[in-house]
Parts: sequence; C-alpha cells; structure tokens
Amino acid sequence: MKPIRKAVFPVAGMGTRFLPATKAMPKEMLPIVDKPLIQYAVEEAIAAGITDLIFITGRNKRAIEDHFDSAPELEADLAAKNKHELLELVRHVIPDSVNCIYTRQPAPLGLGHAVLCAAPIVGNEPFAVLLADDLIDSDTAVTRQLVEAAHQQNGSVLAIQNIERAHTSKYGIISGDSVNSKTTHIKGIVEKPAPEVAASTLAVVGRYVLEPEIFEHLRRTQAGVGGEIQLTDGIASLLMARNVFGYQYEGTRYDCGSKEGFYRATMELGRKYHGL
Repeated sequence: MKPIRKAVFPVAGMGTRFLPATKAMPKEMLPIVDKPLIQYAVEEAIAAGITDLIFITGRNKRAIEDHFDSAPELEADLAAKNKHELLELVRHVIPDSVNCIYTRQPAPLGLGHAVLCAAPIVGNEPFAVLLADDLIDSDTAVTRQLVEAAHQQNGSVLAIQNIERAHTSKYGIISGDSVNSKTTHIKGIVEKPAPEVAASTLAVVGRYVLEPEIFEHLRRTQAGVGGEIQLTDGIASLLMARNVFGYQYEGTRYDCGSKEGFYRATMELGRKYHGL
C-alpha cells in the first residue's frame, strides 16, 4: 500500500443535537477543556504522519477555516503584551509542514457523499477519514494504529469496538473471520441493524483508512438509511472486490455527538491532562 498522507474530515453537519450552542458555531468548534473537537481529530491525524488535511465543509463553517489559519491581529496583541507562551500556542495550532484544504458539500446527502466530495483532492491514493464527533484518547494515535494495520494487511481498515447488543441499531456492524486478536477480515457490514438481527457486536466507529477504490463504489451507491448515501453501503460494495479489515483499536472513545459523551470527555480529559 502507498504511504497514507491525506485525511478527510467531514464537517458539514448542522449539529442540531447541541442547539442553541450550534446556532452560530460549528459543532466541531465546541471546546473540550481548551481545544475544539476538530483540533483533537487533526492532532491525531498529524500524529499518524498525515500532511494534507481535507475538510468537507458546509454553510456556516467558516470558524473552522479561521481556527487553522493565522491570526495576525491576535498574534500582534499577544506579542505586544509579552504573552509569549500563548503566542506560540496560537502560532502552532498545526505544524507549518501541514496543508489545510477546504471543499464544500453542496447538500447534506450523507457521510458517503461527504467522503466522495474529497475524491478530486485525494486522487489515486489511500487516505484516512476522521469523524470529529468521536474523540478517542490513546497513547498511540488511533489513526496511526489503523495506518500500521493497513500496511500490514494491505487493505482498507476500519476502527471497531465491541458494544452491547442492545446498541447495534446505533452503528455499522461488521461480520467476518478473525485474523488475529485485534483484526477481523470483514465479510459483511450493515448500517444500524436491530439487535435481534445484528450479525455481531463489533461496531464501526469514526476512524477509517480506505483505498481509493472506495470512490467508485460510492458513486454507484444509492441512498440508504435516512435517504442519505451511507459510507457503510459503499464499504459493503468495496469489500466484494477488495480486502477490508476491522481493527480493535486501543484507546478510550468519547461519543461527543451526544451531550452525555461530550460532558464525560470534558470531565475525564480535564482531570487527566489539566488536573482540574
């Protein structure tokens, strides 16, 4: 497999579960302690060797672009006040060697469609996908774990975790053959099956390393659950032609798309890293 240097961040969602906070602020900019959600995902990607960050945006997402851009007025003010530590923090939100690329998803047509919007930028290379709603705290960045697994298995890799059967209707659920204690060769994947029909309790979470062939499969994917083009359906088509694996990552996941998960992440990361 070629080196994986590009990561896609689908950030076009409306964030309705966090209204009214998200009426004028992208949900990805909501802070967990002192950093917005999207920055945690970006730092994870950079720790995996990613150099090109591709943001799939929508209306009212300008704050994301501003966050990763330079801020001359703020920097000048901090310099004038000799606040050098804060100045360095603002100047180095991302390393100079990392590129930010923004493209619009013209309509809210689903995660699969959002990933497809990145096709002209990604080209014929494998790439990562990170969903900022899933904040995953780990000693080794989960995206790095997936990149290493993708090179080892020579195929696409999805982050998976074991969940309670009662919750299968909230996730994409995989079935397949065990390769080793952490890796499953995926033979089937279904979006949000009811607990009584789910093939397993291995659920896909918001981290993927995908071969570029996924784009052709997404182009052929019809609208599925919720009237949207589901990434899960594109992957179900891809695995008929290419090897796709599930990898049980090491780390603690916080579902920051829910208020409960967002609160838990704030409390636990605040205590762990900031002594709050």
